[in-house]
Amino acid sequence: MKILVGVKRVLDYNVKARVNADKTGIELANVKMSMNPFDEIAVEEALRIKEAGNAEEVIAVSIGPSQSQETIRTALAMGADRGILIETDELLEPLAIAKLLKHLVEKEEPGLIVLGKQAIDGDNNQTGQMLSALTGMAQATFASKVEFEGDTLKVTREVDAGLESIKVKMPAVLTTDLRLNEPRYAKLPNIMKAKKKPLETIAVADTGVDVSSKLTVVEVNEPEQRKAGVIVSDVAELVEKLRNEAKVI
Repeated sequence: MKILVGVKRVLDYNVKARVNADKTGIELANVKMSMNPFDEIAVEEALRIKEAGNAEEVIAVSIGPSQSQETIRTALAMGADRGILIETDELLEPLAIAKLLKHLVEKEEPGLIVLGKQAIDGDNNQTGQMLSALTGMAQATFASKVEFEGDTLKVTREVDAGLESIKVKMPAVLTTDLRLNEPRYAKLPNIMKAKKKPLETIAVADTGVDVSSKLTVVEVNEPEQRKAGVIVSDVAELVEKLRNEAKVI
């Protein structure tokens, strides 16, 4: 069985996001970029599934600019077998990404697709569900535990009410939550080996997939700065401010 695992190049989570000068998005020039944290968990889970003998190959896939090769190489250094980059400089919406992943699913015929539940830049949480709908595969989202039972996956999901356990037949789309695992660090020898692992690059135009945008970003603004707090002298002053200034009572 092949496992297709998605990895996205995003602004590093330790970097403070800033709006660019023309207010069309986040400033990405000369800032640290890294693999989406949820995707690191997805790669780790795919590798654990392979190491348990339930898969023969892990393929790391990314959709984005040429610099996304670095993100794929990180996945290869962690232990993935090969990589595929669908190269584009356009900012794609989740539906377009799902369509491109469907193109790769038809080409590679994996038994399992593992994605992070969301990317920390857009926080859309849509691609996995859309890919399931486009391919007709079962979906198991927000996974915090995954167990194999033959050709069936038993997945524990994190939901608002607590934990939910479901069973899905493969092929399936799995999206990972934070508590599923702790990603491994790539060791130096594996980083060197990753440079020699195969990485295929495909131009987005060669896929024949319509990735035209359906949305237009009008303007991006930073949130308002939080106002400084006020020290009150007694309870009466506190109540007065809550009633007349904050208007919460």
